[in-house]
Amino acid sequence: MSQEICVVVPTIREYECMRAYFDNAREHGFDLDRLHVVLVTEDFCDTDEMAAMLDDEGVSGEVFDGERRAEWFDANGVDEYSHLIPEASHAQTSFGLLYMWAGDYEYGFFIDDDTLPHDDHDFFGRHMDNLAFGGEVETVGSDEQWVNVLYQNADEHGLYPRGYPYAAMDEAVETTTSTVENVVASQGLWTNVPDLDAVRILMDGDLQGQAQTRTTAGDFDGDFVAAAGQYLTVCSMNLAFRREVIPAFYQLPMDDNPWNVGRFDDIWSGVFLKRACDVVGTQIYNGAPLCEHNKAPRSTFDDLDNEVAGLELNEHVWEIADGVGEGAESYAGVFEAIARELVDGEFEYNNGEFLNYVGEYMLDWLACLDALEPGTLDANVPVAADD
Repeated sequence: MSQEICVVVPTIREYECMRAYFDNAREHGFDLDRLHVVLVTEDFCDTDEMAAMLDDEGVSGEVFDGERRAEWFDANGVDEYSHLIPEASHAQTSFGLLYMWAGDYEYGFFIDDDTLPHDDHDFFGRHMDNLAFGGEVETVGSDEQWVNVLYQNADEHGLYPRGYPYAAMDEAVETTTSTVENVVASQGLWTNVPDLDAVRILMDGDLQGQAQTRTTAGDFDGDFVAAAGQYLTVCSMNLAFRREVIPAFYQLPMDDNPWNVGRFDDIWSGVFLKRACDVVGTQIYNGAPLCEHNKAPRSTFDDLDNEVAGLELNEHVWEIADGVGEGAESYAGVFEAIARELVDGEFEYNNGEFLNYVGEYMLDWLACLDALEPGTLDANVPVAADD
């Protein structure tokens, strides 16, 4: 079987965690020859050791630090778009999306290096089953138009994940069952350290970046989708997706920007993807396979410093995207419509100009994809922005 799956892992320290994922695949009979692993790292990391790990495991893959990413952009004739990948940011996962788009991969995985698979879950196999799922599944909504992906035991733990708007808390949850036929993304959830923002971690009494309240497998009692017109947080630590969503799945330019906005790359990309899915009639599947999140201790105030510049924007980004792109026939078309809404908007929020900046980068994202694979996007691809 050819390598059809591109696994993207942003890492600067715990790349050895991938051995556990490869062992999980072997234990459950998943063919590792289907995978090509892209480790996205920094110039100060030992890329030779990372490559040696992949060789030792017998898994196809490549390692890209900043220098190698620059070489890749040059080799593919898209130097003018290298600014799309921010320096020293988790949003560098976007490089993996570009690599996948330029290659012959039908599926992508995002795995964070502070996670481990659950032994009783066939990690890769379950994600692939989710992407192929067709049938009835629990469908969730609320009177706030937001779904807390931790809703199933929220009465006990009271947790809301990173990126969930504060204005949407204390929602009235509504569940039903619906038929799902077109799953394009599979979000696995997480045990141990929950993925919370710094404000919520401080409220939970921890100064080392880790909530005191932890999640276990018992907090999750089944898979679900968010109803059409409802939004949810999409965390990229444990995620699989189809190639077709890449035009609407840019991990947005965080950290390395004049406003110092960070930590919302996967959150806002998830909002835009969910809007695109609603327009084109596809779904994001949530639940298993679980992973164990072993977030390393770090200052909660450092995380807060990275998040605070975008906290008010996070309350409103989804409102801007909601309703935009109606009638578009592709992910690129919806993404372009949202981008133009952001570029042209006058936003009176704190750091509102950052949204104009994000919109410009989104248009450049589409232009870059078109340059890599000309004629593949159903959108009015803009010319490159002047840098």
